[in-house]
Amino acid sequence: MENSNPSPAPQTPAAEAAPAVTLEAPSPAVPIAPAETTGKSKPSTATVLRETLETLLLALIIFFGVKEFVLQNFRVEGQSMEPNFHTGQYLIVDKISYRLHSIERGDVIVFVPPKEANRDFIKRVIALPGERVEIRQGRVLINGKLLQEPYITVSWNYTYGPQVVGENEYFVLGDNRNNSSDSRMWGLLPRKNVVGKAWLSYWPPQQWGLIPRYVLALQGVP
Repeated sequence: MENSNPSPAPQTPAAEAAPAVTLEAPSPAVPIAPAETTGKSKPSTATVLRETLETLLLALIIFFGVKEFVLQNFRVEGQSMEPNFHTGQYLIVDKISYRLHSIERGDVIVFVPPKEANRDFIKRVIALPGERVEIRQGRVLINGKLLQEPYITVSWNYTYGPQVVGENEYFVLGDNRNNSSDSRMWGLLPRKNVVGKAWLSYWPPQQWGLIPRYVLALQGVP
C-alpha cells in the first residue's frame, strides 16, 4: 500500500491588524467667564434738559417755517368789511393757494396796501387783470356787464372810472362801500402786495368756520 504523506493542514490567514485608536482623557473643564454686559449709562439731568430744549427749538423752527410760507393769522380792524367781517374777528390766511392757481373774482384777500406798508388790509377782489371796471351810482360794471354782489346789504352811491386793470393788478373793494379805503381811493392793487386768501374764521367761537366763497355772475345792463 502506497504510503501517502498527508497534506499539511491549511493555515488560517492572520487577521489584519486593526488601526490603533488613541483615546485621550477628557480635559478638565475650564470655567468660562460670563460675558461682560455693556449697557448705556443713565443720561444726566443736564443731557436730558439739553435734548429737550433742542427738540423744542426744532419744533418751533418747523412751526414758524410752515407759518411763514403756508398760513398766517390776521385780526380784522375797522368796519370796511361789515356785515361779513367784524372788528376783533380772527382769521387764518392761506398763503399757498395763490402759488397754485390765480386769484379769482369774489375772493377775500389780505394784502399790504400800496401807500401803507406798515399794516395789512382785507378786501374783496372785484376786477381782474385786463378787465375794464366802472362804478355807476353804486352799480359795479365789469367790461360793461353788471356784477351781481349778494354779500352787499347796505345801499351805496358812488361813481368811478372806467378804469382798465393792468397786468398783475387787481381792483378791490370793501363790502361796506360807505366806509372803506380801497381801490377807489388809492388805486389798483399790485399782485406782489397780496399776502393770501382769507380761509378760516376761528375767533370768536360763534363766527368759527370757512370763509364763504362767491362765484360772482355778470349780466347785461338793462
